[in-house]
Amino acid sequence: MKTCFLYPGQGAQYPQMGKDLWENYSVVKDLFTMASEVLERDCEKLVFESDAQTLGRTDNTQPAVTIINLAVKNTLKELGLSSDGCAGHSLGEYAAYSDAGVLSDEEVLKAVGLRGRYMHEAGEKANGAGADSSMAAVIGLELSQVEKAISGIEGAFMANWNAPTQIVISGTQEGLAQAETVLKDAGARRVLRLKVSAPCHSPLLNEAKEKFSTFLSDLDFKEPAKPLYSNVTGKIITSGAEARELALRQIVSSVLWVDEEKSILSDGYERIIETGPGKILTGLLKNISSDIAAVPCGTVEQIKELLN
Repeated sequence: MKTCFLYPGQGAQYPQMGKDLWENYSVVKDLFTMASEVLERDCEKLVFESDAQTLGRTDNTQPAVTIINLAVKNTLKELGLSSDGCAGHSLGEYAAYSDAGVLSDEEVLKAVGLRGRYMHEAGEKANGAGADSSMAAVIGLELSQVEKAISGIEGAFMANWNAPTQIVISGTQEGLAQAETVLKDAGARRVLRLKVSAPCHSPLLNEAKEKFSTFLSDLDFKEPAKPLYSNVTGKIITSGAEARELALRQIVSSVLWVDEEKSILSDGYERIIETGPGKILTGLLKNISSDIAAVPCGTVEQIKELLN
């Protein structure tokens, strides 16, 4: 079956995610050992012993989720299943870079370690240390309605177009508070604060983008070996040079996930596998199409069910 792997991003994390993978597959243990060396921190302790609040800090979330994304990818590959195309939601795009051969696992881990740290630091400048959330999901309004409602609100920005009527906004605490009132007045069914410590995909992270650019400029982004889809454009990335440019722009640009899903669906895949923790992306895809087989695959049980 022509298969596309989708890698989840921030928000998919949960305590002890991937512990069963680590216990059952040596390739996962090897990945954790390498990650601890690359990131210069105890990654088993980070992923398996952190509580939800600790995992929700952007500088912890990004390496933790990426490790599990890569763990699932590497496990499936060892068991004989690889993708024909790949994409990742926000942070998840970095695991997709590895899948497509653009970056190695080691390069990806180095990148997300720095990316998470720079974004967390920029988030603290925008909202102060210890802010509960810098993003909110808006349910029940279309993209144009959200953009119109928050236009003119200082410190509120459109961040993710996740589904036709599920938009995520980023901002300062003041900006999000004002936006919540305006959006509910505009007809939003719910406005939910997310467990994300940085105002991702907004101009508030320009400083993080500038710091990260120095690191990315030294990375060798290879040509994609398979179709690799971009959050920024919603289309296939055509070269390693374009991948580098879009990786940098992605920090402050909106995630056009609906456009990306439509590009994937138009390319004739017969199966979609959510390659990492949780089942957020599988659920979002159902808002676009129910005609394609889409399954979450982040646990030993789900992997066995997929391959049997």
